[in-house]
Amino acid sequence: MSHATEHESPFPLTTGRERGYKPQQVDEFLDRARSAYEEGGAPALTAEDVRNLAFKMQRKGYSPRHVDAALDRLEDVFFERERRSIVREHGEDEWWREARSLLSEVRGRIGRPRGKRFKRRGVFALGYRRSQVDAFLDRIGAMFANREISVTPGEVREVVFHPEWRGYDEAQVDALLDALVDIILSTR
Repeated sequence: MSHATEHESPFPLTTGRERGYKPQQVDEFLDRARSAYEEGGAPALTAEDVRNLAFKMQRKGYSPRHVDAALDRLEDVFFERERRSIVREHGEDEWWREARSLLSEVRGRIGRPRGKRFKRRGVFALGYRRSQVDAFLDRIGAMFANREISVTPGEVREVVFHPEWRGYDEAQVDALLDALVDIILSTR
């Protein structure tokens, strides 16, 4: 599929100085995702691939809000497909064993003291603001403790932490957030 024109755009375009996702990249990815979904068998595209996407920005690009919402739904579809494949090949018990293992790892990290949940960056390096990460993880801990708090995969995907010197290591925090999305999707 070639780059969509304004008349056939699958998403609204940004206007004025507002920047959006480069339409050609989004269109190419959606074509790839459609092909991967329709082919069946071993997925050539995973939920993690969808989650880790990044598109270049440009004026008159696709509205990030609309594209991100579509990608969230697409990630859910690929995750469910992967879950069904594991259950079909290894059984429901294997799926839940993996989910419990992931949950145990996440709970272990959340159970650490505030300010010490992740490796800190070096003296001259920026990382995620520890207080913000800890506050978010406290909310997740409360959700796990059944305190009537609910967090959606979208909220986890969209959380933003400001930078600070000697903050938490971004790669470790991002890995935990990815695991958290997997846990939430697993328990739907």
